[in-house]
Amino acid sequence: MESPDRPISVDTAADLDALVDEHPLVLLEFYTAGCAMCQALEPVLGTVARASDVVVATCNPQTDLSLAERFQLGSVPTLVLLEDGVEVGRLADGFQGVEAILAFVEDARSTSRE
Repeated sequence: MESPDRPISVDTAADLDALVDEHPLVLLEFYTAGCAMCQALEPVLGTVARASDVVVATCNPQTDLSLAERFQLGSVPTLVLLEDGVEVGRLADGFQGVEAILAFVEDARSTSRE
């Protein structure tokens, strides 16, 4: 299945579970409204979606607090890489550029295959 060329908005745990069932590799960004770093990350994630085979999704955990608990979120933005529904990588270091996120995705995928 082809991955979308822009981030998909996920509002609930059920939305996320359906997306993960459909796509083996999902990069999920957790953000909150009013977060300047999160807003700055938006165009970067669009480029990541177009430049890779990973499905990029965005989620405001305030729309479904169970997601904040499920992923033990401490800060935003937080990027979580899910492979077959299992977290294989997490990046919670604030703003990251396209190259850093693509490297993170590749590193996490490589590590999960070992």
